[in-house]
Amino acid sequence: MNRLASSLFIASSLFLVQSCSQPPTYEDTSAQTEHTNEHTKGHGDDHAASDNSSEHDHGSHNHGTTENSATTQAKLTAPAEIKPNEPAALVIDIQDLDGKVVDDFEIFQEKIMHLIVVSDDLQFYDHIHPEYQENGSFEVEATFPQPGNYTLFSDYKPSGQNEQVSVLQAEVSGNSPTTPEVELNRTKTFDDTEVELTLSQPTLKAGEEVTVIFNIKDKASNQAVKDLQPYLGELGHLVIVKNSSSLTRADYIHAHALKDTSDGQVHFVTSFPESGKYKAWGQFNRNGKIVTADFWLDVQ
Repeated sequence: MNRLASSLFIASSLFLVQSCSQPPTYEDTSAQTEHTNEHTKGHGDDHAASDNSSEHDHGSHNHGTTENSATTQAKLTAPAEIKPNEPAALVIDIQDLDGKVVDDFEIFQEKIMHLIVVSDDLQFYDHIHPEYQENGSFEVEATFPQPGNYTLFSDYKPSGQNEQVSVLQAEVSGNSPTTPEVELNRTKTFDDTEVELTLSQPTLKAGEEVTVIFNIKDKASNQAVKDLQPYLGELGHLVIVKNSSSLTRADYIHAHALKDTSDGQVHFVTSFPESGKYKAWGQFNRNGKIVTADFWLDVQ
C-alpha cells in the first residue's frame, strides 16, 4: 500500500497498559502534530480502570494505568482529507521515546495489533487489525461512515514488554450529524440474534467491581444459542468507552470474557473509574459470524 503524498502526520499520546501477568505502567506524554493540534488528543490522567485480582483469577482483566513511564510512542499518517464512506489508507509507526523504530512485536489475542475505532459521539465502533509491514510500520484501510471526529485506540505488545495502547485521532470532512439521545434499554436484536444485558448489581457505581453479563439468544427460537465459538482466542471481548467531550486513554476499558459459563452467556468482570455515561460493545463469534452488541450504561 503506497502512502499518500498529501497526508497529515499525526503523533499520539501513548499510554502503557497492563498485561495479565505484569503490573501496568503509564505516562502522559506530550502530543505533537504538524499543521494542527485538533487531530491529536489523548492526554490521560490517573483515573483509569482499576486492577482487580479476581479478574486475573478468572481469566479476565481491565487495561489500567499507573504513574510509571511508557517505553514507546505511535505516530499516525492519514490522508489530508478523509471522506465519509470512502476507504482511507492509515499508517501507524511504532517508535521508542527517542524516535527509534520498534520492530519486534508479540502476537496476542491472535493478532499483532488491534485497532479500536470509535466516533467521538460513540455511535460508531469498529475493531480492525492493521497488517505489519516490518520496520515498525502497520498499515490498514479504514472506512468512516459519517463526518466528525474519531478516536483510534491502537493496542499492541512490543516483544518482552507490557501491552500498550496509543490514542490516535482522525477527522472526517463534512458536517457532523446530530447526536441521537442516549438510550439505556437492555435488550436489543442484531440480525438473527437477541442480546439481553444484565448486571450483577442494580446500580453501577464508580470504583466498584461488577459482572457484565450478555445473554445471547436465537431470535427465531428464543433459546440460548449453542453455537458460540472463540473470537480472537476467547469467548468474547468487551470494550467500554466513557462519553466524554474529548476522548482520552483514561476513558477506555477493555475486558476479557470469563471461562466456563452457561450456554448463551458471556460474562465480564470490570469496574468504572468515575461516574458518567459509558458505551459498551460486546463482540462474539456465532458460528463464524461476529455479533457486535452495543449498550449504554449509566454509572453513578
